[in-house]
Amino acid sequence: MASTDPNLGLTYGWTLGESGWHTGMDANLKRLGAVVGLSVTSRTVTTPPASPMDGERYIVPAGATGEWAGRTDQIAVRIGGAWEYHVPQVGWVCYIAAEDRLAVYKTTGWSAGVTV
Repeated sequence: MASTDPNLGLTYGWTLGESGWHTGMDANLKRLGAVVGLSVTSRTVTTPPASPMDGERYIVPAGATGEWAGRTDQIAVRIGGAWEYHVPQVGWVCYIAAEDRLAVYKTTGWSAGVTV
């Protein structure tokens, strides 16, 4: 029986021959691609872009609409033509391109950040 790591939410520990590992591994790889070396375009865009490219990432702000509604502070990532979401953990660092800043996720949400 597989387990889930508490930091990135990755699945591990499948037994030899256990079914289902392939979908779990796909999810692991997509999550790693989304959050390791985390950078986003913006954290103030409240409406998902009309024609996003795969790989685009945003921090969803409060008051977001459409597909992003109810996803405040999550990382929205465009993968395979659809939005996927990742809940940040305390200590995650993110480069925000529109602001040229690094921000840290804290228990109170994303920090104001520092200019880089």
